[in-house]
Formats: sequence, C-alpha cells, structure tokens
Amino acid sequence: MLFLYLQLIHCNVTYDRKAIAIDGQKRILFSGSIHYPRSTPEMWEGLIQKAKNGGLDVIDTYVFWNLHEPSPGNYNFEGRYDLVQFIKLVKKAGLYVHLRIGPYICGEWNFGGFPVWLKYVPGISFRTDNEPFKKAMAKFTQKIVQMMKDENLFESQGGPIILSQIENEYEPESKSYGPAGKAYVKWAAKMAVGLNTGVPWVMCKEYDAPDPVINTCNGFYCDYFSPNKPYKPTLWTEAWTGWFSDFGGPNYQRPVEDLAFAVARFIQKGGSFVNYYMYHGGTNFGRTAGGPFITTSYDYDAPIDEYGLIRQPKYDHLKELHKAVKLCEKALLNSDPNIVVLGSYEKAHVFSSESGGCAAFLSNYNLRSNAKVTFNNMHYNLPRWSISILPDCRNVVFNTAKVGTEASLVQMVPTNVKIESWETFNEDVHSVDDESSMTVKGLLEQLNITRDTSDYLWYTTSVRISSTESFLRKGTPLTLSIQKAGHGIHVFINGQLSGSAFGTQQKRKLSFTKNINLHPGENKISILSIAVGLPNIGPHFETWNIGVQGPVVLHGLDEGKKDLTWQKWSYKVGLKGEADNLGSPNSIPSIDWTRGSLETLKQRPLTWYKAFFNAPGGDDPLALDMSGMGKGQVWINGESIGRYWTISVNGNCSGCSYVGAFRQTKCHFVFEEIGRDASKISIVKRLTTTDK
Repeated sequence: MLFLYLQLIHCNVTYDRKAIAIDGQKRILFSGSIHYPRSTPEMWEGLIQKAKNGGLDVIDTYVFWNLHEPSPGNYNFEGRYDLVQFIKLVKKAGLYVHLRIGPYICGEWNFGGFPVWLKYVPGISFRTDNEPFKKAMAKFTQKIVQMMKDENLFESQGGPIILSQIENEYEPESKSYGPAGKAYVKWAAKMAVGLNTGVPWVMCKEYDAPDPVINTCNGFYCDYFSPNKPYKPTLWTEAWTGWFSDFGGPNYQRPVEDLAFAVARFIQKGGSFVNYYMYHGGTNFGRTAGGPFITTSYDYDAPIDEYGLIRQPKYDHLKELHKAVKLCEKALLNSDPNIVVLGSYEKAHVFSSESGGCAAFLSNYNLRSNAKVTFNNMHYNLPRWSISILPDCRNVVFNTAKVGTEASLVQMVPTNVKIESWETFNEDVHSVDDESSMTVKGLLEQLNITRDTSDYLWYTTSVRISSTESFLRKGTPLTLSIQKAGHGIHVFINGQLSGSAFGTQQKRKLSFTKNINLHPGENKISILSIAVGLPNIGPHFETWNIGVQGPVVLHGLDEGKKDLTWQKWSYKVGLKGEADNLGSPNSIPSIDWTRGSLETLKQRPLTWYKAFFNAPGGDDPLALDMSGMGKGQVWINGESIGRYWTISVNGNCSGCSYVGAFRQTKCHFVFEEIGRDASKISIVKRLTTTDK
C-alpha cells in the first residue's frame, strides 16, 4: 500500500529588536507597495514577478473599504477588487504580504478609503473614541481578517501574510483628537490583536502604539527613527520613491541615488524592513482619486511605472542595492554597529558577528565634495552624499551614488488605430430646473445631496428683473459673485455658459466674479458644482464642506445688491448622461445621439462624445491622448478610466541633483466639461527601450 502524505506547513511570525522572524529565522526584508485596484487583474502576475525579479521579498497593499463595501453590508470582491486572488498570486510567486487593513488608508484615495455612507451613520465621528465609528471599523476589519483566515492566507496558516496594519499615520493628527484619540489608539490595537491572526500588527507613524503592536516609520528618510520599545524591530513601512501629482501641479521625481542612500542609511542604523511606497503606483480609475485634485495617474515615479513597465535606472539600481544588503544579512542581524569616524563627514558602520562575519557601510554626508578615506588599512573613494557597502569589510560591491544602468527612453508612440463614427449628445441646461430632485431655501452642502454618486450637483435659482432697471437703459452688465465654492463651478445664465472657476490643492475654495447679462422678466441662474475627489487626510475631514457655500450676490441693481443665498434653490444630482449610463456600450438611453462634424462642437460645454475603434495588435500598454480636450471623464467599454484635465502646470523644470535632503518640491517635471476638439483624441502605446 502506498500513501501520499501532504503536510501544510504552519509558520510562526515573531520579532525581536533586530528583525521580523519567520518560523524562527530573522530576515532583512525588502517590500514594495502594489495596490490591486490601481492596476488590472491581467497586470497583477506580471507586476508581482517584476517585483520579485527586482529583489523584493514582500508585496504591500492597502485594503480599500469604500470599494469593498459600497453600501452597508453589501460587499464587492470581484474583478479589480479581488483581494484574495491578488494575495494568492503573491503566494504563487513565493513572496510574502504585508496587509494594511487600516481601514483608514489616506493613500491619496477618495475619502481616505472610507465609504461615504459611513459619514451618515447617526452620531458618528471618524477616527476617535466614538462608538458608532468603532463598531463599523471593527466589523469591516473582522470581515477582512475572516476572509483571509477562510483562505488560509496568514503565515500562521501556511499563507503569505506576515504582517498586518491597523490605522494609518495617526500620530500627526492625534493632538486634534486629545484624550479621546489616545483611547481610540489603545482600542484599535487591542481590537486588532484580539483577532488572533498569528502574525504581528503594526501602526505606522504612531509613536505610542501599544504592545505588542510595532510602531513604524513613513517618510523620505527614516534613519532617525527608533521604535517605542527596545525589543521591537526598526521597520520602514513607507519609503517614498517619489510623490503623487495633483491637477495643475508638476510631476515629482526622486533620484534613485538619493533613495538608495536613504535606504542604506536606514539599514546601517539597524533597520531590517523597508517598503517602497510605491513600487508600482498605477492608476486612480473612475472617481477613486482623492485629495481633492489628485490626478488619475498615480505613477509616483515608482520603479515600475503606471503602465507596468520597468523604470530605469531606478529599478536596477535598487535591485543591486538589495543584493548588496542581502550579502551582509548575517552580520547585520547578529551584531550591532561599531561606528568609526573616518573624517568630518565620513563614517564607517561596522557589523562583526561572533561567527566571524563582517560587513561595513562607509558613508560620506558631504554635499559638495567626494572623499578619500582609509578603512582597515585600505583606501576608498566615496562620492558625496553616498554610502558604499562592503559585505566582507574589504571589497565594495555597491555605492548608492554610482548608477550602472542607463535611464529608460520612454515614448508615447502613435498607433494606426482610427477612432471612427463620432456621435455627440449635449446636456440641456434649460431643462435642469424641470428635472430637479428638490427645492429648498438656501444653499446646501454638496456631499449631503449627492452622497458621492456623481461629481456634479446643479444649483438653480431664478431672478426677476424689472423692465425699469437702469442698467437695462444704460446697457451695462450686472456682476455676479459667488464665494466659498469648491472644487469647481460652471455658471450658466439662461442656459448659456457665463464662466467657470476652479480651486487648487493649495486653495480649495474658489471665488467667482463676472459680469452677466440679464433680461427683463424671469432669469435662470444655474451653477454646476464639480467635485474633484473627496479629502483623504486631515482631522475630522468627514466634516469638511464641498459645493457652493456662498454668499451668492448680484451687484448693479437699482437697489444696490441682491443676496441670492437664501432664495429658493433647486437641486439636481448629476448629469442626464450619467443617469442614462451613457458610458456603457449596453445602455439604452432615452436620448438621441447626433452624428456630424465635430468642428461645430469644439466650444460647446457639457458634451458627451461616443466613438468606436478596433484594439491594436500586440500587448504594449495603451493610453488615450486627451491633449486636445479640456476637462471631463472617460469610459472605455463601460469601464470608467477616470478624470482628465489638461491645464497649464506650475512647476520648476530646472536640473535636479541627487545631493542633499530630498523633498517633493525639489525635482519637478511637467507633465469635457469645457469644450475642445474631440477629433484630436488618439490611441497611443507606451514603449521603453530598457524594459526587461
């Protein structure tokens, strides 16, 4: 008789002051953030494999509450939201997972990952010692943990998850919450640990994280950081590889020489876990971008770009760094550094283990000059702002400032795809008042009405003008002023676009002042208020207002000025095209599309465009070139690709040196609601000459 015996290996994950230990073996671990909903399921396996080839041990991801529970008790884990499948692919590749459940995540994600319905739970206050909030947070956290347990995905069950995170970057805002905030942190830690996952929990940027939760560091540099207890390891949960972009702002790029220098500084200080945020940034599909004003692209200057292509030299230089550190792993984990001063700006961190292993990190912090130092009776040249790694305390295998890979040559190449059979539909501004869902006195907050089902909310009121008004005789216009609106507005007078105004990430509330023409009798003023992503960070951000707050005032009448703020206003959520689901190829709209020349529609606002094209051959990443358009949203085959907005950029595109402390403002690279030319929309493919 023959028996086939299969044993599921259950590993324990523990820690001491030096490192995370998996089944008793301490490890130096390199991790990379790849967020499953910011790419497509077809991309996941390739992204994970590229991360592994780049020398990573762990894949890090947030869990996105608002995607998974769009309404209370109704869950979605399909397609791009299939968290379990994503984690199983990581396991298939032989990598570990850090699951950052949050469920507050920030992440430049709409509403910080919270579902909007949560704001309307009676008596709720976010992220504090508030029973309604804690009840909802615990329920979702338990839901995710149980899903992972059911699929045996924790390392304690033989799965890949070795770490989990509760809450996110709470310390910077804790003062705003006072004693209730401290009580909340203790509750969150106790709740998470009580779920018995068999793996450690972490809290990032939370100095007083209660035992046994590990407090961790996020930032451009973390060599200054020490955990709050001497028996906890030094973990860096977000090593920022670049920065996010906002509409109207530049693209931010971080030189890989400085990123590698920051990581080496952290390792020589005793750090044993580094997660690159982001390793692949991806795309904020649909209306998932937060901020507000965060762009659809979440490229983040990551080692793998938004399209899934390798970005050089960042990818290869970090890969070589990982190899060099791994050669030092035994000495790093079995000894503490002996620091030797080599010069005014130069030091050696020497690790000597009892087994005879020796590793050294030679550093030069000088911003201006390279250095020549003597260490162990040997001479070494150290470029400025760099670290050399010597796994045997003699031979240099890596220097953070010496890059051996050429930069990627990235091109957006035209395809032979023809976009044909253009049809259009124009929103009827005249009928907005007739289709309004409610009429009340005064201006209402936008999110309270839309519940984020649309970026758009119509505010409409009427003004009766007497034929005896002197401005009619003189032929002079009136002036309309609108204060405290956000994030953007289009103003229509009697169905005609009068003007537009938009805020920015730096100044979110806008003001609008413009001359308008009114006629005797009834006049209709319609304001289309536009949200460009909900806030994702800040104390009590759930209480922040969007929409038109006012006052709204008409100037130039014989009576002086007329305050319209507390008149009757009619409200309509969204656009007719949204209600008819025009973005879906299978919709049966109650409207008629118009065929004809696009030339006459160039300056018509609020226009829907529809066309067909055949997908090009090959598997190169594709993009839509929207440079001929203004501002709006795009759907392809019913999938919302996201917002677009082609506006002038403010930034400094001068040269960028890797030397000196990096901040996101250091290295800038510049990157249809409003009628433009849809005929210029084209399909392009992205190519890079150094992709592997």
